[in-house]
Amino acid sequence: MLQKKSVALAALAVLTSFYSFAQDKAWPAIFQKINAEVQAHSKAYSSLKTASETIGHRMTGSENGKKAEEFAYRLFKTYGFSDVRYQPFEVESWSRGKLTLQVGSEAARLQPIKSVSLAHSPVKINLTGQVVDMGNGLEADYKAKPNAVKGKVALVYLGVLPGSPEGTRSLHRSEKTALAINNGATGIIIINTVAGGTLLTGTASVTGKLIPIPAVCIGREDGMRLKEQLQSQPLTAKIDMTNFSGKIKARNVIATLKGTSLPQEKIVIGGHLDTWDLATGAIDNGIGSFSVLDMARTFQALKLRPKRTIEFVMFMGEEEGLLGSEAYIQEAQKNNTLAQMAFMLNYDMTNDPKGYTASQEACRELFQSIGAIAAKIDTTFLNSFSARAGLHSDHQPFMLHGIPTGGSSGGKLPTGAGDCYHADCDSFSLVNEQQLKNTVRFSTMLLYGLADAATIPAKRLSDAETKAFLLQNNLKEPLKIAGEWRWND
Repeated sequence: MLQKKSVALAALAVLTSFYSFAQDKAWPAIFQKINAEVQAHSKAYSSLKTASETIGHRMTGSENGKKAEEFAYRLFKTYGFSDVRYQPFEVESWSRGKLTLQVGSEAARLQPIKSVSLAHSPVKINLTGQVVDMGNGLEADYKAKPNAVKGKVALVYLGVLPGSPEGTRSLHRSEKTALAINNGATGIIIINTVAGGTLLTGTASVTGKLIPIPAVCIGREDGMRLKEQLQSQPLTAKIDMTNFSGKIKARNVIATLKGTSLPQEKIVIGGHLDTWDLATGAIDNGIGSFSVLDMARTFQALKLRPKRTIEFVMFMGEEEGLLGSEAYIQEAQKNNTLAQMAFMLNYDMTNDPKGYTASQEACRELFQSIGAIAAKIDTTFLNSFSARAGLHSDHQPFMLHGIPTGGSSGGKLPTGAGDCYHADCDSFSLVNEQQLKNTVRFSTMLLYGLADAATIPAKRLSDAETKAFLLQNNLKEPLKIAGEWRWND
């Protein structure tokens, strides 16, 4: 009997601890209001539809990009924000021109292959070179075939090839391109992982600046055919491309909601508004950025006023190298406001979440106490939590300065959307309205709870702690390849 009583008391203690962060008894009622407001009045789907139909793509530095910035600014104003501003920045940008790729066993009888230029390829180049199969295009592949690609064109797979050693970790396309450059390649042909001849665009530069070699993407079927041919005969590739590169002006769009009792502490929530030029980018990143816009609308519609200040940010330039989020951090450093940032929530292709994620395990209790209320409102929300860290989205500049990051997670993209990543089929027809609403309602709950909590357990990391954190998450290699590993080891 005593033992059972002890077990019961222990369970009660755990439960009490679990809910200790949800100290404000108003949270359940507020979350109910958030749920009802989003389900009945969300504008995420309709505003994304309007933007897709009236603007088109939202490429940074283009006239369309400027229209998208103005569209977001007007929405913030329409939703009742008085403190809305543009954050201008000037950077080197890139846009594609013409491209022809021809491959064959004889230089005089090359055959054209459908392809697309990867961003930051040279402005003008016309080269012919022998093709070398470099497998996954990882460091291990180059070590296995030293000097094999020097003066030649590397053929690499975008992901990890079937039959690769167990546990093989892929790298970003830009990092694979950097490895090819470092090993002396004169060009790189990247094979997409998606079937059906789908072509992928995106940057091939780890710095957001021009690279010295042409980088192109070809369809999976064409790529696997070339790999098979290379087993029995040499192949030659001719790459002829022109592109544009020059200084462009772009603007992040920022709407600020001042906190009540802790206005000096700031929660930054953002998503990149920009897209590539092949499609309207409804999935990447329309569903993320327009979710953030609708979270802002919901706060104003319900007159939600949490303890901490919230900045809703539409980042531009993410696709070309996190240009907008880097500009945001640089301005914060210049103004000595970096220390005000308590947390950064990033929404990049987030859809139909079932839980929350954070860069630090210390967030588990707070995030799951928020999620427990959400799960009572809707049992499809599973209240999962994961502590992890990655690169190549707008949270990265914040994370590298020790700022805790996170967001919503555990969901899946709409049917067929994954195959259209960075491709010409990323259109509004892929968007699922209810799944988009789910992102908005559950993420608005997270944002309110985080901004209103008595304390946030995750703290900004020191320089030494940041290094240890990055090592723990196996991020040293990609950061070194990108030239962003600032420690001398």
